[in-house]
Amino acid sequence: MPSNAAEASYGHAAIRTEKLTKAFGSVHAVDALDLEVRQGELFGIVGPDGAGKTTTLRMLAGIMAPTSGQAWIDGVSVVDDPEGVKEHIAYMPQRFGLYQDLTVIENLIFYADLFRVPKKERGPKIEMLFGFSRLEPFKDRLAGALSGGMKQKLGLACALIHSPRVLLLDEPTNGVDPVSRRDFWKILHELLKQGISILVSTAYLDEAERTNRVALMHRGTIIRMGEPQDLKAMVTGIVLQLVASDLNRSRELLTGLPGILDINLFGDSLHVRVREEAAEAEIHAALARASVKIHSLRRIEPAMEDAFLSLIPRDEIAGE
Repeated sequence: MPSNAAEASYGHAAIRTEKLTKAFGSVHAVDALDLEVRQGELFGIVGPDGAGKTTTLRMLAGIMAPTSGQAWIDGVSVVDDPEGVKEHIAYMPQRFGLYQDLTVIENLIFYADLFRVPKKERGPKIEMLFGFSRLEPFKDRLAGALSGGMKQKLGLACALIHSPRVLLLDEPTNGVDPVSRRDFWKILHELLKQGISILVSTAYLDEAERTNRVALMHRGTIIRMGEPQDLKAMVTGIVLQLVASDLNRSRELLTGLPGILDINLFGDSLHVRVREEAAEAEIHAALARASVKIHSLRRIEPAMEDAFLSLIPRDEIAGE
């Protein structure tokens, strides 16, 4: 449960669900979801493909009816008044509906028309949106000619044209280059200063570090929820970062070694979670016997990926 200080900081709930469920036949894509996003909060839902993230956001956006349960956006019931909810939100799906043959400015004007933004408000609003997106130099460029990162910025700007109070983003940085991902998250933090509440889903677990609170979602349920540092603190044992001449061979050799809890590939290194420091000597010995050269082996603080992988059995992740 959030502390009183946190509740005082964020105010009342911008989003709240009670036992929200979506079933497709016998499969529960979302299973009795209880969730609360406070006003002025950047809340993340992270998890692998198939976890239920997209289905959750579609229900909250009022475009998919839940099988059972209830949800409210800014106090408006998603179940009872899905059309009324749309006045309070901006929803940006994985493939936002930009018109490729319209320019940047024409897309913004189109969405201003769609959301019935009064014409006298459009100039200042578009100027503000250009300010945070830095798209003004490209206002006459066709949307189809923009880079992936710029398309995501334009999609966000179009979603915000009607000044929503709650922003729902479904994997907005999926497939976007690392620099554009970083810029996009900077924009989200700027939006928080304007009082917008944000719920964002992502398959990039490192992005959870940028949220106020995060929920780890797996097979339609939330397995853990809290501030990023609190979730990382749940990781038991010691995490070692191993850089070696042959990572695949290293993983094979170390799997099942006494004292090792799990081993996961992270870029050009392995994260080896061990029960105690004594296991480090065992790692050196096992790799030396197989003539695998260790470039570095050091203790590190757990990452969000370590927290997620330590909370979900490997066989369940493989079955996604």
